[in-house]
Amino acid sequence: MSQSITPEDFKNTGETRVDVAIIGAGPAGLTAGYLLTKAGKSVAIIEKDATYVGGISRTVEHDGYRFDIGGHRFFSKSQQVVDLWNEILPDDFIQRPRMSRIYYEGKFYSYPLRAFEALRNLGLWRSAMCMLSYARYKLFPIREVKSFEDWTTNQFGQKLYSIFFKTYTEKVWGMPCDEMSADWAAQRIKGLSLWSAVVDGLKRSLGLNKLNDGSGKQAKTLLETFRYPRLGPGMMWEAARDKMIATGKGQLFMDSELKQLASDGDNGWRMTAAGPDGDVVIKADHAISSAPMRQLGARLHPLPETSLEASNLKYRDFLTVALMIKSEDLFPDNWIYIHDDKVQVGRVQNFRSWSPEMVPDEDVACVGLEYFCFEGDGLWSMKDEDLVELAKKEMAILGLVSPEKVIGGAVVRQEKAYPVYDEDYAANVDAMREELEAKHPTLHLVGRNGMHRYNNQDHAMMTAMLTVENIIAGERLYDTWCVNEDAEYHEAGDEGAEKALPSREVTADQAAALNSVRDVPLRVKDDKEAA
Repeated sequence: MSQSITPEDFKNTGETRVDVAIIGAGPAGLTAGYLLTKAGKSVAIIEKDATYVGGISRTVEHDGYRFDIGGHRFFSKSQQVVDLWNEILPDDFIQRPRMSRIYYEGKFYSYPLRAFEALRNLGLWRSAMCMLSYARYKLFPIREVKSFEDWTTNQFGQKLYSIFFKTYTEKVWGMPCDEMSADWAAQRIKGLSLWSAVVDGLKRSLGLNKLNDGSGKQAKTLLETFRYPRLGPGMMWEAARDKMIATGKGQLFMDSELKQLASDGDNGWRMTAAGPDGDVVIKADHAISSAPMRQLGARLHPLPETSLEASNLKYRDFLTVALMIKSEDLFPDNWIYIHDDKVQVGRVQNFRSWSPEMVPDEDVACVGLEYFCFEGDGLWSMKDEDLVELAKKEMAILGLVSPEKVIGGAVVRQEKAYPVYDEDYAANVDAMREELEAKHPTLHLVGRNGMHRYNNQDHAMMTAMLTVENIIAGERLYDTWCVNEDAEYHEAGDEGAEKALPSREVTADQAAALNSVRDVPLRVKDDKEAA
């Protein structure tokens, strides 16, 4: 039985031998660790952060105020993911109203759009131009779709693209929309078109519960409420950590950064991490990496032939400036998207709207201004006190708060928050994936950065869930890369509507092997499906 090591008090234990070594204690890494230890496998996880688990889904605390890094709605169409959330955190979810708006030219637009509100804000002339632009690109679409701009213009028309997509998207990614791959739009907003938005907007505006979208199918309703841990998303991953360690099969090494992942010459791995008390060395039969693919490519030994492709992968970073304001809550939204080029802020969160327990003082509002940047650039390198002053100034420009009401501030930086979808990313990812899968069947890539894929939290968990079943079965039964490949718009539909994870159909023999360690039986292919 492996030694349990808590994140608060661990020591360098020299060389550790486990079944599976995991890089990163984010949603993917901890999902894998929790499920593997539950199945009786021994696990060791290294985590670069010295304090928090959860990765971008962690919750940072400052003087009793809790900050969600990016905003994480606990909504999934996958019943398997919902069941796992309930299993790990059974008693601490609260139901919260979903409200987001877009700030554009001094006016607020509900998101998803409300038809009559948008018409009133835009005015008849501009609304008519939007509809004409939409019709023009439906009749004469861009034939060779290469960029985000091409894809979104075809889907919504050039006018709406310029109003509701261009400014905000370029803030997020720090690059022109015509240089971004169309894959990002296709993955994140597939199934959301102007027509579906208008249909849903009419339904919401008129208070109708059911409305056909014109295709003969019931229009899917965009979610209006979501579940959320009462103390923020980090609560989920702290619970997963504690349950994993409590099995006696799991170890966690905090403040430990990957130095090298080396093949042991016998399909296994020797992982070395730089820890606070010296190097941590872990030997394992399998390795799971949620580390950025670029980082993994540079620290594999021997170096992969595709390390050059991996080195060309890019990432977008961001930081949150939290302001404590002597005031009642400024707005009811979970967040507001800022489509205004007069300010640098891209989005403003209201932490009390996520959970009242995130803000300890009833007389103080706490908001988080999100700035998208590149590690090392002017914003990233700015002093914390200067960032607080910038945030106060921009809140005044937006008309959301007077600077003199701000009584405190804090800054949280998040590196490699978003894998960049430039025109070369897909070829670079495919090259490395193909080499690693061919040469290293016991190395598994999971999560957003591990796969260089802009997955949501639940999708990252799915990649880990399928990976665990591959490890338990002793073969790659499931293609983890199919997760989120054909997903529709991620906030449409019903929670838990999908009762099985992707590619769960297996043969009877494969199912028998896996069902011995699973709570929910796998669906078995019948003869016709197998044929």
